[in-house]
Amino acid sequence: MGGFVAAVTAALVVVAILAGLVAMGRRVRSRGRAGSQGFVGPFEEMWHPAAHRARRETEIVDERVITQLPADDVH
Repeated sequence: MGGFVAAVTAALVVVAILAGLVAMGRRVRSRGRAGSQGFVGPFEEMWHPAAHRARRETEIVDERVITQLPADDVH
C-alpha cells in the first residue's frame, strides 16, 4: 500500500509541475514579449549572456524609437 501512495503522490507532483508550465506558457504568450526580463531573464543571463545582452540592446533601441515618435503616432 505504501508503494501505491508514493506512486500516486509522484504522479500528482509531475502533473502539477506540467500544469504550472502550461499556465506559465499561456501567460507569456498572452502578454507577448513585453517585460521579457520577467521570469526567464536571470536564467538567460546566466546561461547565455550574449543573448541577454542582445535582447537588452534591442529593448534600448525600441525605447529610443518610441520616445522619438511624434505624439500622434504613438499608440
